[in-house]
Amino acid sequence: MAPATFPRAARLLTPRDFARLRSDSRRVATRHLTAQVATRDTDGARLGLAVSRKVSKSAVHRNRIKRIARDSFRRHRDSLPAVDILVIARSSADLEDNPSLHAEFARLWQRIAALNGADAAGTMRD
Repeated sequence: MAPATFPRAARLLTPRDFARLRSDSRRVATRHLTAQVATRDTDGARLGLAVSRKVSKSAVHRNRIKRIARDSFRRHRDSLPAVDILVIARSSADLEDNPSLHAEFARLWQRIAALNGADAAGTMRD
């Protein structure tokens, strides 16, 4: 098994990338997290994080959520389709312990992987 890394190519870096996700994406949610997902032309998933001060006033708590998100993404990146993902944490995420957050992210990645076969226009049948 190849080492799970988080290279620069796997990160959303430019404001244009974030703006595209805000305007043209599908939303996937779990209890404590929301993700905006848009397909990419190139291989590999990319991750962006939005953990605002509304989640927690403490930078230590916000950074813990981001650290767990990056770690979980590194471990599951190979199983994800070629998509850009913007993960937005809810304030309830700050109240969860580390194992619960890891499980929450695992559920989120499973839902995103399941989107790969779904129609991009929506989930309703014609």
